[in-house]
Amino acid sequence: METQNTTMQALIAPEANAPFTITVVDRPIASKGQVLVRIIASGVSVLDNKIRTGKGGHARQPLPAILGMDFAGIVEAVGADVNTFKPGDEVYGLAGGIGRLQGTYAQYAAFDADLLAIKPSHLSFRQAASMPLNFITAWEGLVDRANVREGQKVLVHGGAGGVGHLAVQVAKAFGADVYATGSAAQQQYIESIGATFIDYRASTVDEYVNNYTNGEGFDIVYDTLGGATLDASFNAVRYYTGHVVSCLGWGEHKLAPLSFRGATYSGVFTLMPMLTGRGRKHHGEIMQEATKLAEAGKIVPLVDERTFTLATANQAHEILENGKTNGKLVIDVAE
Repeated sequence: METQNTTMQALIAPEANAPFTITVVDRPIASKGQVLVRIIASGVSVLDNKIRTGKGGHARQPLPAILGMDFAGIVEAVGADVNTFKPGDEVYGLAGGIGRLQGTYAQYAAFDADLLAIKPSHLSFRQAASMPLNFITAWEGLVDRANVREGQKVLVHGGAGGVGHLAVQVAKAFGADVYATGSAAQQQYIESIGATFIDYRASTVDEYVNNYTNGEGFDIVYDTLGGATLDASFNAVRYYTGHVVSCLGWGEHKLAPLSFRGATYSGVFTLMPMLTGRGRKHHGEIMQEATKLAEAGKIVPLVDERTFTLATANQAHEILENGKTNGKLVIDVAE
Protein backbone atom coordinates (compact mmCIF):
# COMPACT_ATOMS: atom_id res chain seq x y z
CA MET A 1 0.00 0.00 0.00
CA GLU A 2 1.04 3.63 -0.48
CA THR A 3 2.56 5.20 2.62
CA GLN A 4 1.38 8.73 1.85
CA ASN A 5 0.06 10.83 -1.03
CA THR A 6 3.50 11.97 -2.16
CA THR A 7 5.00 8.49 -2.50
CA MET A 8 4.30 5.27 -4.35
CA GLN A 9 5.52 1.72 -4.68
CA ALA A 10 7.72 0.83 -7.62
CA LEU A 11 9.83 -2.08 -8.75
CA ILE A 12 13.50 -1.19 -8.97
CA ALA A 13 15.97 -3.20 -11.05
CA PRO A 14 19.07 -2.40 -8.95
CA GLU A 15 21.77 -3.89 -11.18
CA ALA A 16 22.21 -6.38 -13.99
CA ASN A 17 20.84 -9.86 -13.22
CA ALA A 18 19.59 -8.85 -9.79
CA PRO A 19 15.93 -9.46 -8.85
CA PHE A 20 13.50 -6.58 -8.68
CA THR A 21 12.94 -4.98 -5.30
CA ILE A 22 9.76 -3.19 -4.24
CA THR A 23 10.74 0.28 -3.11
CA VAL A 24 8.86 3.33 -1.87
CA VAL A 25 9.80 6.32 -4.05
CA ASP A 26 8.51 9.82 -4.68
CA ARG A 27 5.38 9.97 -6.76
CA PRO A 28 6.01 11.93 -9.98
CA ILE A 29 4.24 15.15 -10.88
CA ALA A 30 2.86 15.92 -14.34
CA SER A 31 5.03 18.60 -15.92
CA LYS A 32 4.17 20.64 -19.01
CA GLY A 33 2.90 18.34 -21.75
CA GLN A 34 2.64 15.34 -19.41
CA VAL A 35 -0.14 13.22 -17.95
CA LEU A 36 0.06 11.66 -14.49
CA VAL A 37 -1.38 8.15 -14.70
CA ARG A 38 -2.38 5.71 -11.99
CA ILE A 39 -1.15 2.49 -13.55
CA ILE A 40 -3.57 -0.45 -13.40
CA ALA A 41 -1.65 -2.97 -15.52
CA SER A 42 1.76 -3.17 -17.14
CA GLY A 43 2.88 -5.37 -20.00
CA VAL A 44 6.05 -7.43 -19.62
CA SER A 45 8.26 -7.42 -22.71
CA VAL A 46 11.34 -9.35 -23.73
CA LEU A 47 13.19 -6.04 -23.88
CA ASP A 48 12.36 -5.37 -20.22
CA ASN A 49 14.12 -8.60 -19.38
CA LYS A 50 17.08 -7.79 -21.60
CA ILE A 51 17.55 -4.48 -19.82
CA ARG A 52 17.26 -6.18 -16.43
CA THR A 53 19.94 -8.69 -17.39
CA GLY A 54 22.28 -6.08 -18.85
CA LYS A 55 21.74 -7.08 -22.48
CA GLY A 56 19.58 -4.20 -23.72
CA GLY A 57 22.14 -1.47 -24.31
CA HIS A 58 20.22 -0.05 -27.27
CA ALA A 59 17.39 0.87 -24.88
CA ARG A 60 19.65 3.36 -23.08
CA GLN A 61 18.21 2.61 -19.65
CA PRO A 62 21.06 2.45 -17.13
CA LEU A 63 20.39 0.61 -13.86
CA PRO A 64 19.14 1.13 -11.23
CA ALA A 65 15.83 1.97 -12.89
CA ILE A 66 12.10 1.39 -12.92
CA LEU A 67 11.44 -0.77 -15.99
CA GLY A 68 8.27 -1.49 -17.97
CA MET A 69 7.21 -0.06 -21.32
CA ASP A 70 3.53 -0.87 -21.92
CA PHE A 71 0.70 0.17 -19.62
CA ALA A 72 -2.96 0.84 -19.16
CA GLY A 73 -4.30 3.08 -16.43
CA ILE A 74 -6.39 6.05 -15.35
CA VAL A 75 -5.45 9.70 -15.69
CA GLU A 76 -4.89 11.26 -12.26
CA ALA A 77 -3.83 14.76 -13.34
CA VAL A 78 -2.66 16.65 -16.43
CA GLY A 79 0.14 19.15 -16.80
CA ALA A 80 0.10 22.51 -18.54
CA ASP A 81 -0.77 22.55 -22.25
CA VAL A 82 -2.48 19.14 -22.15
CA ASN A 83 -6.02 19.35 -23.50
CA THR A 84 -6.42 15.88 -24.99
CA PHE A 85 -6.94 14.08 -21.67
CA LYS A 86 -8.63 14.79 -18.37
CA PRO A 87 -8.65 13.15 -14.92
CA GLY A 88 -10.60 9.91 -14.99
CA ASP A 89 -9.80 9.02 -18.61
CA GLU A 90 -8.75 5.41 -19.19
CA VAL A 91 -5.58 5.49 -21.29
CA TYR A 92 -2.85 3.23 -22.59
CA GLY A 93 0.38 3.44 -24.51
CA LEU A 94 4.06 2.66 -24.96
CA ALA A 95 5.50 5.35 -22.78
CA GLY A 96 8.38 4.47 -20.43
CA GLY A 97 11.14 2.14 -19.33
CA ILE A 98 13.80 3.16 -21.87
CA GLY A 99 15.87 6.25 -22.63
CA ARG A 100 15.95 7.14 -18.91
CA LEU A 101 12.16 7.46 -18.86
CA GLN A 102 10.46 6.06 -15.77
CA GLY A 103 8.93 2.69 -16.49
CA THR A 104 5.50 1.27 -15.85
CA TYR A 105 6.33 -1.18 -13.04
CA ALA A 106 5.06 1.42 -10.58
CA GLN A 107 1.82 2.69 -9.14
CA TYR A 108 2.10 6.06 -10.92
CA ALA A 109 4.01 7.58 -13.80
CA ALA A 110 4.12 10.93 -15.59
CA PHE A 111 4.07 10.31 -19.34
CA ASP A 112 4.40 12.47 -22.43
CA ALA A 113 0.78 13.02 -23.48
CA ASP A 114 1.71 12.57 -27.15
CA LEU A 115 2.45 8.89 -26.51
CA LEU A 116 -0.99 8.04 -25.11
CA ALA A 117 -4.46 7.25 -26.38
CA ILE A 118 -7.86 6.48 -24.89
CA LYS A 119 -8.12 2.79 -24.03
CA PRO A 120 -10.61 0.67 -26.00
CA SER A 121 -13.72 0.73 -23.85
CA HIS A 122 -14.51 -2.98 -24.06
CA LEU A 123 -10.99 -4.26 -23.42
CA SER A 124 -9.81 -4.95 -19.90
CA PHE A 125 -6.85 -3.04 -18.51
CA ARG A 126 -4.83 -6.26 -18.82
CA GLN A 127 -5.69 -6.64 -22.48
CA ALA A 128 -4.95 -2.99 -23.21
CA ALA A 129 -1.60 -3.11 -21.38
CA SER A 130 -0.50 -6.02 -23.56
CA MET A 131 -0.91 -4.17 -26.85
CA PRO A 132 1.10 -0.96 -27.34
CA LEU A 133 4.67 -2.08 -28.12
CA ASN A 134 3.57 -4.95 -30.33
CA PHE A 135 0.78 -3.04 -32.08
CA ILE A 136 2.95 -0.04 -32.89
CA THR A 137 5.65 -2.36 -34.23
CA ALA A 138 3.11 -4.17 -36.42
CA TRP A 139 1.55 -0.92 -37.65
CA GLU A 140 4.83 0.82 -38.46
CA GLY A 141 5.93 -2.13 -40.56
CA LEU A 142 2.72 -2.84 -42.43
CA VAL A 143 1.15 0.60 -42.74
CA ASP A 144 3.92 3.19 -42.45
CA ARG A 145 6.61 1.27 -44.33
CA ALA A 146 4.85 -1.20 -46.64
CA ASN A 147 1.52 0.58 -47.29
CA VAL A 148 -0.54 -2.58 -46.83
CA ARG A 149 -3.79 -2.52 -48.76
CA GLU A 150 -6.72 -4.55 -49.97
CA GLY A 151 -6.01 -7.46 -52.27
CA GLN A 152 -2.34 -7.90 -51.37
CA LYS A 153 -0.89 -11.18 -50.22
CA VAL A 154 0.89 -10.70 -46.90
CA LEU A 155 3.12 -13.24 -45.20
CA VAL A 156 3.77 -12.83 -41.47
CA HIS A 157 6.60 -14.88 -40.01
CA GLY A 158 5.76 -15.86 -36.45
CA GLY A 159 2.02 -15.37 -36.74
CA ALA A 160 1.26 -16.43 -33.17
CA GLY A 161 3.96 -14.25 -31.60
CA GLY A 162 3.63 -10.91 -29.84
CA VAL A 163 4.08 -8.72 -32.91
CA GLY A 164 3.00 -11.42 -35.33
CA HIS A 165 -0.54 -12.01 -34.06
CA LEU A 166 -1.28 -8.30 -34.21
CA ALA A 167 0.36 -7.95 -37.62
CA VAL A 168 -1.95 -10.66 -38.95
CA GLN A 169 -4.98 -8.81 -37.61
CA VAL A 170 -3.85 -5.40 -38.88
CA ALA A 171 -3.25 -6.80 -42.37
CA LYS A 172 -6.66 -8.48 -42.32
CA ALA A 173 -8.28 -5.21 -41.22
CA PHE A 174 -6.81 -3.52 -44.30
CA GLY A 175 -8.28 -6.18 -46.57
CA ALA A 176 -5.16 -8.21 -47.28
CA ASP A 177 -5.03 -11.95 -47.87
CA VAL A 178 -2.86 -13.07 -44.96
CA TYR A 179 -0.59 -16.09 -44.49
CA ALA A 180 1.39 -16.82 -41.35
CA THR A 181 4.13 -19.23 -40.38
CA GLY A 182 4.20 -21.08 -37.10
CA SER A 183 4.53 -24.48 -35.47
CA ALA A 184 1.92 -27.21 -35.78
CA ALA A 185 0.74 -26.45 -32.24
CA GLN A 186 -0.04 -22.87 -33.29
CA GLN A 187 -2.13 -23.76 -36.34
CA GLN A 188 -5.52 -23.50 -34.67
CA TYR A 189 -4.82 -20.08 -33.20
CA ILE A 190 -3.31 -18.67 -36.41
CA GLU A 191 -6.33 -19.83 -38.39
CA SER A 192 -8.68 -18.41 -35.74
CA ILE A 193 -7.37 -14.88 -36.40
CA GLY A 194 -7.91 -15.21 -40.12
CA ALA A 195 -4.59 -16.30 -41.62
CA THR A 196 -3.71 -19.26 -43.79
CA PHE A 197 -1.35 -21.38 -41.70
CA ILE A 198 2.09 -22.39 -43.00
CA ASP A 199 4.07 -24.96 -41.02
CA TYR A 200 7.61 -23.61 -41.32
CA ARG A 201 9.03 -27.01 -40.36
CA ALA A 202 7.08 -28.94 -42.97
CA SER A 203 7.31 -26.56 -45.96
CA THR A 204 10.29 -25.00 -47.67
CA VAL A 205 10.22 -21.39 -48.84
CA ASP A 206 10.01 -22.49 -52.46
CA GLU A 207 7.11 -24.81 -51.66
CA TYR A 208 4.90 -22.26 -49.95
CA VAL A 209 5.77 -19.51 -52.44
CA ASN A 210 4.74 -21.85 -55.25
CA ASN A 211 1.63 -23.11 -53.45
CA TYR A 212 0.22 -19.72 -52.47
CA THR A 213 1.59 -17.24 -55.02
CA ASN A 214 2.25 -19.34 -58.13
CA GLY A 215 5.94 -18.69 -57.63
CA GLU A 216 5.61 -14.89 -57.79
CA GLY A 217 6.14 -14.19 -54.09
CA PHE A 218 4.17 -12.28 -51.46
CA ASP A 219 3.49 -8.56 -51.79
CA ILE A 220 4.62 -7.98 -48.20
CA VAL A 221 6.66 -10.24 -45.95
CA TYR A 222 6.83 -9.22 -42.28
CA ASP A 223 9.68 -10.90 -40.43
CA THR A 224 9.24 -10.82 -36.64
CA LEU A 225 11.97 -13.35 -35.87
CA GLY A 226 15.19 -12.17 -37.51
CA GLY A 227 18.19 -14.34 -38.34
CA ALA A 228 17.57 -17.09 -40.87
CA THR A 229 13.90 -16.12 -41.09
CA LEU A 230 14.83 -12.72 -42.51
CA ASP A 231 17.06 -14.45 -45.06
CA ALA A 232 14.11 -16.66 -46.01
CA SER A 233 11.95 -13.54 -46.38
CA PHE A 234 14.20 -12.22 -49.15
CA ASN A 235 13.36 -15.36 -51.16
CA ALA A 236 9.62 -15.18 -50.46
CA VAL A 237 8.83 -11.64 -51.59
CA ARG A 238 7.21 -10.71 -54.91
CA TYR A 239 9.41 -9.80 -57.88
CA TYR A 240 9.76 -6.07 -58.57
CA THR A 241 7.03 -4.73 -56.28
CA GLY A 242 7.47 -6.81 -53.12
CA HIS A 243 8.49 -5.34 -49.77
CA VAL A 244 10.16 -7.07 -46.82
CA VAL A 245 9.79 -5.59 -43.35
CA SER A 246 11.63 -6.73 -40.22
CA CYS A 247 11.54 -5.65 -36.59
CA LEU A 248 14.59 -7.81 -35.82
CA GLY A 249 16.92 -7.08 -38.73
CA TRP A 250 19.98 -6.62 -36.53
CA GLY A 251 22.33 -9.26 -37.91
CA GLU A 252 24.43 -9.48 -41.05
CA HIS A 253 22.49 -10.59 -44.11
CA LYS A 254 23.19 -11.04 -47.81
CA LEU A 255 20.96 -8.77 -49.85
CA ALA A 256 21.60 -10.53 -53.15
CA PRO A 257 18.36 -12.59 -53.07
CA LEU A 258 16.34 -9.43 -52.43
CA SER A 259 18.19 -7.50 -55.13
CA PHE A 260 17.77 -10.25 -57.70
CA ARG A 261 14.01 -10.06 -57.13
CA GLY A 262 14.05 -6.27 -57.51
CA ALA A 263 12.27 -5.97 -54.16
CA THR A 264 12.70 -3.53 -51.25
CA TYR A 265 13.34 -3.70 -47.50
CA SER A 266 12.50 -1.63 -44.42
CA GLY A 267 13.56 -1.97 -40.82
CA VAL A 268 11.34 -1.05 -37.88
CA PHE A 269 12.86 0.40 -34.70
CA THR A 270 9.84 1.14 -32.54
CA LEU A 271 11.83 2.72 -29.70
CA MET A 272 13.09 5.67 -31.76
CA PRO A 273 10.51 8.32 -30.70
CA MET A 274 10.99 7.52 -27.01
CA LEU A 275 14.76 7.59 -27.29
CA THR A 276 15.04 10.73 -29.39
CA GLY A 277 11.87 12.67 -28.58
CA ARG A 278 11.11 12.87 -32.31
CA GLY A 279 7.88 11.43 -33.69
CA ARG A 280 6.17 10.81 -30.37
CA LYS A 281 2.87 12.25 -31.53
CA HIS A 282 2.71 9.62 -34.26
CA HIS A 283 2.90 6.86 -31.66
CA GLY A 284 -0.14 8.34 -29.97
CA GLU A 285 -1.87 8.48 -33.35
CA ILE A 286 -1.09 4.81 -33.96
CA MET A 287 -2.59 3.92 -30.59
CA GLN A 288 -5.72 5.85 -31.55
CA GLU A 289 -5.94 3.59 -34.60
CA ALA A 290 -5.49 0.57 -32.33
CA THR A 291 -8.46 1.74 -30.29
CA LYS A 292 -10.61 2.11 -33.42
CA LEU A 293 -9.72 -1.36 -34.68
CA ALA A 294 -10.22 -2.98 -31.28
CA GLU A 295 -13.60 -1.33 -30.79
CA ALA A 296 -14.61 -2.49 -34.28
CA GLY A 297 -13.78 -6.06 -33.24
CA LYS A 298 -10.87 -6.33 -35.67
CA ILE A 299 -8.11 -6.58 -33.05
CA VAL A 300 -8.11 -8.99 -30.11
CA PRO A 301 -4.82 -9.17 -28.18
CA LEU A 302 -3.53 -12.50 -26.90
CA VAL A 303 -2.80 -12.29 -23.15
CA ASP A 304 -1.26 -15.03 -21.05
CA GLU A 305 -3.80 -16.02 -18.38
CA ARG A 306 -1.24 -16.20 -15.57
CA THR A 307 -1.43 -13.25 -13.20
CA PHE A 308 1.36 -11.36 -11.45
CA THR A 309 1.62 -8.41 -9.10
CA LEU A 310 4.49 -6.09 -8.25
CA ALA A 311 5.36 -8.57 -5.50
CA THR A 312 5.56 -11.51 -7.93
CA ALA A 313 6.94 -9.73 -11.01
CA ASN A 314 10.23 -11.60 -10.71
CA GLN A 315 8.33 -14.77 -11.58
CA ALA A 316 7.13 -13.22 -14.83
CA HIS A 317 10.71 -12.45 -15.81
CA GLU A 318 11.79 -15.98 -14.94
CA ILE A 319 9.13 -17.28 -17.31
CA LEU A 320 10.38 -15.02 -20.08
CA GLU A 321 13.88 -16.39 -19.62
CA ASN A 322 13.15 -20.07 -19.10
CA GLY A 323 9.59 -20.89 -20.10
CA LYS A 324 6.94 -20.50 -22.72
CA THR A 325 4.09 -18.05 -22.79
CA ASN A 326 0.70 -18.15 -24.44
CA GLY A 327 0.37 -14.48 -25.16
CA LYS A 328 1.83 -11.45 -23.42
CA LEU A 329 2.54 -11.54 -19.71
CA VAL A 330 0.94 -8.71 -17.74
CA ILE A 331 1.54 -7.40 -14.22
CA ASP A 332 -1.53 -6.27 -12.30
CA VAL A 333 -0.11 -3.17 -10.65
CA ALA A 334 -3.34 -2.14 -8.92
CA GLU A 335 -4.29 -5.13 -6.77
